Amino acid sequence: MIVAIIDGYTDEPAGLGVPPYMGLYPRYAYGAIKKARRDANVFYLTIDDLRATFEGEDGIRTRNKTPNFPKAREILEKADVIIFIGGLHTPGKYLSAVPGSVEEVAKFIGGFNAVKILGGPAFMGSAKIGGVKITTRELKFAEEVFDYVVYGDLEAFLYDYFSGRDLDPFRFRTYEELQPYALLGAEVVKQFPGYPEFVLAEIETQRGCPKAMGIGGCSFCTEPVRYPIVENRPQKFVAQEVEALYRLEVRHFRIGRQSCIFSYMAEPNGRVPIPKPEEVEKLFKAVRSVAPNVKTLHVDNANPAVIANYPEESRRIAKAIIKYGTPGNVVAFGLETADPKVAKLNNLNATPEETYEAVKIINEVGGRRGYNGLPWLLPGINIIFGLPGETKRTYELTFQFLKKILDDGLMLRRINIRQVVVFPGTPLWNMRDKVKTEKHKKLIEHYRHKIRHEIDLPMLKRVVPVGTILRDVRMEVYDNGLTFGRQFGSYPLIVGVPKRLELDKYYDVMIVDHGLRSVTGIPVPIDVNRESSKVLKWLPGVGKKTLAKILAKRPFKSEDEFLNLLPQDARGLYKGHVKL
Repeated sequence: MIVAIIDGYTDEPAGLGVPPYMGLYPRYAYGAIKKARRDANVFYLTIDDLRATFEGEDGIRTRNKTPNFPKAREILEKADVIIFIGGLHTPGKYLSAVPGSVEEVAKFIGGFNAVKILGGPAFMGSAKIGGVKITTRELKFAEEVFDYVVYGDLEAFLYDYFSGRDLDPFRFRTYEELQPYALLGAEVVKQFPGYPEFVLAEIETQRGCPKAMGIGGCSFCTEPVRYPIVENRPQKFVAQEVEALYRLEVRHFRIGRQSCIFSYMAEPNGRVPIPKPEEVEKLFKAVRSVAPNVKTLHVDNANPAVIANYPEESRRIAKAIIKYGTPGNVVAFGLETADPKVAKLNNLNATPEETYEAVKIINEVGGRRGYNGLPWLLPGINIIFGLPGETKRTYELTFQFLKKILDDGLMLRRINIRQVVVFPGTPLWNMRDKVKTEKHKKLIEHYRHKIRHEIDLPMLKRVVPVGTILRDVRMEVYDNGLTFGRQFGSYPLIVGVPKRLELDKYYDVMIVDHGLRSVTGIPVPIDVNRESSKVLKWLPGVGKKTLAKILAKRPFKSEDEFLNLLPQDARGLYKGHVKL
């Protein structure tokens, strides 16, 4: 039995599986197959493997080739079963990997005779960009291409399929059933691009939305549609999976597959569940006990209403995340809009007042800078444009809310601005005629530009001022004279370096300039005797005249000899960061 799993990469409200993140679906699928058929040969391929094999592409996308890449065509020709995992429900911008679609993979696998199975969030449709409405035509296309479209849990379906049991594409599994799949599936990480050094494993702790259980979900969100009941995964199960991956040399983890980490094991309470700090601390303590030398331990989503309404409990949770986690961590807040009328119409999570209070609390607890150069724990804000009920005033209210955060000296690690996507089955589907993405196209463009220039830029300068040293930045792609890299983490900051650097290597980088959502950095220590003028001109305090003096007086024999050429207020930035 030969099985090919094709990872098209996934991005959904409560989970990410775009390299270097390895999502849940491929691991669980692999484990379920192995649980049912120990003799199965299961090969993991990515959509980038198929692009390179069948289209001969090179460059950014095909850097994510797996160890199986050279034999991709042979594997697919011999495969008895081909499983495609994909689906974008919260599309974003990606650095070194571009997610695939059902339409794309159909071109590659259509000619093979294997049984074809579709899994992951793609059964509800997939959006490459925001501001679109998924049509039933797209969903029917998937049913034409694949022999089976799995609407429930892929791993449950695969276990039944390979065990010869009756098939139910709508079947869901329990966490007890999942656990052996998760543990057996850990070994597929060895087939992931960049293994073992460059993989960040997404770990599941919860499914469903606690707020949706109380008063229903946000109008646009697919999470409560897929998982209408909230389930919390026991701490021991989470720790066992982390331990299995840790033994396989994985050192980067995100406890990210949940709608709100502050609501883990929370007591249901209508709109705002009551958090249980002791349960969250027990979770992270268990994880850290089996992964003592972890390099990244981050989280993802949090409901600001929970933090604002239960500040003391939430402070304890934030402190536990910091105690057992690593710096540069981010909790993403789903504000979506600061217009109360739009929020009510779309049944959103939190009010602007609650979100502001949550931002303030997380800043108080997590704002100090950690050993990797970033604050330990900061909030992020999610904004969605195009929701029903929006007016011109809506956009201005949202802008003013963000400006207040900036003016009050608080920090946001990032502001994510998306246009709403309408998926069948969500409450928004019944209001799809009221979606404003086309009508407000110019307003959206204007306020996106306004937020990026007037909020993002000064905010980024506050979070990582000039002279900040970011540790362990992995260089990922080379483009147009720049090398781009990121640290590992939940929402890593993109760093552009104005020179060619070796890819898949870590560098410590000094921040020298800021863009709207990224920064420019120079590797440290700075080789002032050999570095090119193209790089040296980026250094703060080095204008044309100073650059000319530096070039004329090289080679320097001491750090002070170099520093004395710089303005007095710039010298402190380079003290201890000069190489001779």
